[in-house]
Amino acid sequence: MNDFLFARAQMGMSLGFHIIFAAVGIGMPVLMTIAEGLYLRTGRPVYLELAKRWARGSAILFAVGAVSGTVLSFELGLLWPSFMEKAGAIIGMPFSLEGFAFFTEAIFLGVFLAGWNRLPPLWHWLSGLMVAIGGIASGIFVVTANAWMNAPAGFKIIGGKITDIDPVAAMLNQASFHEVVHMTLAAFIGTGFAVAAVHAFFLLKDRQDKFHRSAFGIALSVACISAPLQLWSGDLSARSVARLQPAKLAAMEANYRTQTGAPILIGGIPNDDARTTKYAVPIPKGLSLLVARDPNATVTGLEEFPRKNWPSVRVVHMSFDIMVASGLALIFLSLAAGFLWWKHRRVPDSKWFLRAIVTAGPLGFIAIEAGWTVTELGRQPWIIYNVMRTEEAVTPMPGIAVPFVTFTVVYLFLSFMVLYLLRREFMKATEPVPDPSAT
Repeated sequence: MNDFLFARAQMGMSLGFHIIFAAVGIGMPVLMTIAEGLYLRTGRPVYLELAKRWARGSAILFAVGAVSGTVLSFELGLLWPSFMEKAGAIIGMPFSLEGFAFFTEAIFLGVFLAGWNRLPPLWHWLSGLMVAIGGIASGIFVVTANAWMNAPAGFKIIGGKITDIDPVAAMLNQASFHEVVHMTLAAFIGTGFAVAAVHAFFLLKDRQDKFHRSAFGIALSVACISAPLQLWSGDLSARSVARLQPAKLAAMEANYRTQTGAPILIGGIPNDDARTTKYAVPIPKGLSLLVARDPNATVTGLEEFPRKNWPSVRVVHMSFDIMVASGLALIFLSLAAGFLWWKHRRVPDSKWFLRAIVTAGPLGFIAIEAGWTVTELGRQPWIIYNVMRTEEAVTPMPGIAVPFVTFTVVYLFLSFMVLYLLRREFMKATEPVPDPSAT
């Protein structure tokens, strides 16, 4: 493996690790704020205890996310100096705003954790709301920077130099809206189903446990409201990608040839040399219908682009299928939950449903990882789409294998510590929580 591949592998590993904590940093503060809001409304101690325990879990995840995010900021400069030289002045604004949102989240998280007996209840709840807003805003600003890499805007290139920089136009590029909506909903879905799965596991042991029943209801509600909206978001994203990055769409669908009435290919193994996808299940005219609302529309294939500009079709196509399959499974579960709630007028708690939620718990994060693989590898070989190739941006520094191995060990250690601390926190939740309203 040469230094270029090590640099890409290190960045990919760092992003893959950090994105889970970024997603949880968006979703968990929303859950803890809802829990405290329900306590203020009902006075039930179970919601207060739930808000406190979720807050401690949020603090653990926030700390690790801050570490991994800091590493990423250094890696951008160390591994991709030419990219930062060209793009720094353009995307510096969203990164600066992300820093402001991050510090806002950190400050109010400290206030929230320390203010249980020091602030009036409403003011304390508002501090939690600010944590949630800060987490969402932080994610939005980072995603706009990534969206700019997929749809560059807000500058001109004259004589090989970037001029006439408009950072606001760069932030509001054509990919920003659909990427922001898609990632924010993904964070709610991934966090909601993961948290619901943990509490469903404990409910399978004791279905009368009020703490886990309350936690399960809140997390499942957030996930089930967000999941159907993601179907609309995914449709919007697919049509935007077809317009802005047709080569990426072609790789996502393993569509090698430009054709009218193009099918959607489910599964299969793409072969670039033969330009075929073995074992795929086609949905006739599905791709044309998806991207143009016309079953006979023409869809651009990879044959329209030089071979050197093709993404890794096999990886992108398979990752896309994993993302879609995971998302559809969670949407189906959400619809089932909605039907069961409508039928019984209470949070679904049958054993088969709880087991299904436990099994599906990781799917939201799997979909996030697969989706970001599609986003990043689908843009290759460009680090800035149609402006700068990835190989032009990498550092000339030799010996990148050493930091790659070092950071891999660090991330493995952090993962172990997070799992240990969260397990200890969740096991505390098996202790009974008094609930006077139940008497």
